[in-house]
Amino acid sequence: MAIKVRDYEVRLTRTKEERRQVRQLRYNVFCLEEAAEPTEEQRSLGEEYDSYDTYADYMAVFHNNKIVGTYRIIDREAAEKMGGFYTELEFNLSKIKKVKGNIAEMSRACVDKEYRENGLVMRLLWAGLCEYVVKRKVVILFGVPSWVGTKPAMSAQAISYLYYNHLSPLHLRATVLKDKLEPGVDPRLTQMNILPRAFVDEEEAKKQMTPLIKGYLRLGATFGRGVFIDKSFGTYDVFVMVQTKNVDKTYQKHFAGSENAFDDFGIEEGPLKTLGKIIMSPITGTAKAIRAFAELFMREDADDVEYIDKENAEETTEEK
Repeated sequence: MAIKVRDYEVRLTRTKEERRQVRQLRYNVFCLEEAAEPTEEQRSLGEEYDSYDTYADYMAVFHNNKIVGTYRIIDREAAEKMGGFYTELEFNLSKIKKVKGNIAEMSRACVDKEYRENGLVMRLLWAGLCEYVVKRKVVILFGVPSWVGTKPAMSAQAISYLYYNHLSPLHLRATVLKDKLEPGVDPRLTQMNILPRAFVDEEEAKKQMTPLIKGYLRLGATFGRGVFIDKSFGTYDVFVMVQTKNVDKTYQKHFAGSENAFDDFGIEEGPLKTLGKIIMSPITGTAKAIRAFAELFMREDADDVEYIDKENAEETTEEK
C-alpha cells in the first residue's frame, strides 16, 4: 500500500533506481552535511551504503518524483540472510532476538534539508512505518538514534534522563558492546548516567533530544544501556526499542478504539495470535488499521490522505 497526501507519497521502494536515489539522499545528509567519512567508492558514486543494504527494505517519501525522506528497515528474515542486524555492531541484542515473532530494525533515517521544516515528511515516514509493522506483524521495532559528534557529554542532560527514566525492562535490555569501540575511544564514555539524577532537568533534557528521539518517547519507547561512539560515522548512538503493546495510549485508542487495546499484545503469548486480536477489534482488517494510524499521524492533513492498495511493480532488494 502507498499512502498519498496531495503531491507527497510514502511507500517501499520498488526499483533499483529508487533504491539508488535513497542512497544518494543518505550520502548528501550523512557524508556531505554531517561527519560520516565515505569510502572512495561511495564518494565516486555519491551514495552512502553498507553491506546491510543488500536485503533491507527502504521506506521512502516521494515529492514530484524525488525521494525526500527515508528509513532503512531490516526485519528478522532479512537479518538472517545477512548474518545479523546492523545494530549488533554496537549493541548486544541477544535478549531481543529470543522474542517469538517478527522484529525489525530501523536505521538511516533522514530527510532532505529542503524539507525539514515541513513536518509532513517525517509524519509520512511514521505512517509508512506503521503500515510495515501491521503487514509484517512486527512485535518489536528497534534502532540506534544518534547525535552528531563524538562527545556524549554534549547531550549529558538528555542521555542521563533516558537512563534514569526510560531504560528497557531487564529481560529485553540491549547493552552497549564496549569491545566494538574503535581504538582510542575511552570505554568510560559509554556510560549513560553522565550526571547524577538530582542534576537532571527534564526540560533541558528534552531540548537536547533530537526530534526523532522525542518521537520515539511519545510512542512509549524504552532505551538500552550504554552509549556507542561511532567515530567513522561521526555520531554517538543510543539504543531504542518500541514494543507494540506499549505504544502510547493515544495511539492505541485511535488505532483500536481502546486505550487498553494493546495490553494483551505481549511477546509472551505469541505475537501472531495477539496481533490478530488487534487487527480484528474493533477496526476490522489490516487496511483499516493502517488507515487509522496514517490518519492520526497526518493530523491536519488527514482529509487529503489517499490509499493505493495495488502495487504497480515488484520490489527489488537483492542488490547493493
